Amino acid sequence: MTEIVPVSGPELVTYADELAALLVETVDGGSSVGFLAPLDRGAAAAWWRERAATVDAGRQQVWLARDGERIAGTIGLARAPLPNARHRAEVAKLMVRPSARGRGLGRALLDAVERAAGEDGITLLILDTESGSPAERLYRSAGWTECGSVPDYAGDPSGVLKPTTFYYKAAGCVPREPRA
Repeated sequence: MTEIVPVSGPELVTYADELAALLVETVDGGSSVGFLAPLDRGAAAAWWRERAATVDAGRQQVWLARDGERIAGTIGLARAPLPNARHRAEVAKLMVRPSARGRGLGRALLDAVERAAGEDGITLLILDTESGSPAERLYRSAGWTECGSVPDYAGDPSGVLKPTTFYYKAAGCVPREPRA
């Protein structure tokens, strides 16, 4: 049984090494999540530990999908920092272990973030992903609206510049709590 739970800053530090392994596996597997391959595991763990301060400050939230004792996936939500943008947040770093893919875990992580955002008064969610990536199917099937793409926006893990597609989801599209 997979459980999706939000984590505090101190918990994020505790899980930094395991999250680093997930991040390295994701990047080395070709997913564009902001890092270049080969990604050093120590640098990846340091990146996760640095997120703890933003989580504690309430500027970011992170959820873990736990499959028993192992982290099977993660997702983050970063609040917009400016006063005129407090109604929106960015979904980031949706990652699912390759061995856990195909079981609806990505969708469950996305649903958890959307639900929490709605409960926190967020009325607009945004995200971006490499154009043509498998993640695009997930976002479209979850009701996200494509709003355009930018050529050469970010490098893939090998450093080759690729286009990025942007998506949004407005309030009212937040999923209901799953039935027991």
